[in-house]
Amino acid sequence: MRLKALFVIFSVAVPLCMGTPVPPCNIAPLTTSDITTIAPGSANCTGAPYPVECATASDAAPWINLAFHVFDIHAFGTQAALLSLMLYESGSLKYNINHYPGVPGQGTRNMQSPAFNLKYARWLAANIMNSGISPQQVDEAEEEGPVQMLALVNGERWGSASAAWFLATQCNEEISQGLATLTEEGWNTYLTDCIATTVTEDRTAIWKRTIALGEW
Repeated sequence: MRLKALFVIFSVAVPLCMGTPVPPCNIAPLTTSDITTIAPGSANCTGAPYPVECATASDAAPWINLAFHVFDIHAFGTQAALLSLMLYESGSLKYNINHYPGVPGQGTRNMQSPAFNLKYARWLAANIMNSGISPQQVDEAEEEGPVQMLALVNGERWGSASAAWFLATQCNEEISQGLATLTEEGWNTYLTDCIATTVTEDRTAIWKRTIALGEW
C-alpha cells in the first residue's frame, strides 16, 4: 500500500500524534454519536462481562480516528468497514480478548490472531517512533507466549489501530479500493480475501448500519 505516503505519515505525523489524541492529531470526523448510532451498546460499559476490556464510544472514537489518520485511510467506505469489523468482533467495544471459544493470545478490537499480533508488534517497534514498544520487548513477549504478546499491543492506543494496520500492511490495495465503493461486493471481498473469514448476515448487518450514515 502507498509506501511513500505512509513513510511521510510515520516520519512526520506519528512522532507528534501518537500520544494522547488531541487536536490537531484527532482530525478524522468519526464521532461518539456515530458509533452509538451503529452500536447503541457502546454508549456505556454497564453490565460488561469483563469491565477492564470495555471501552465506551467516547473512549474509542479519538483512537480510531487517529488510526485512520496514521494509516492514511480517509475514504468513508473504508473507514466504515474497519469500524464495522471492530464493533462486530469486540461486541460493541465490550471485549479486546477472545473469550469465546477462548484462543490464547487472540484479541485487540478486531480480534487479531496471535500470529498477526506478533507481526503487528514487530512492525510498531520498527516503524513508530515513541510507540512504547521496543524490539527487546517484542522478543521477550515472544518467548513468554501469545498472551504476553497480546498484552503488548492491546489497550485502546494500539488495540484500536490493529484493524487499520492489518488493512494497510497485510491486504492489497484493491481491497481498500473496493471498500471505498460502498458496495456489498467490496465488503464481502474484504472479509473473504483479506480477513479470511466467512460472510455472515450479522456481520453484514453492522456494515449496512454503518454505511447507512453516509458520512461521519
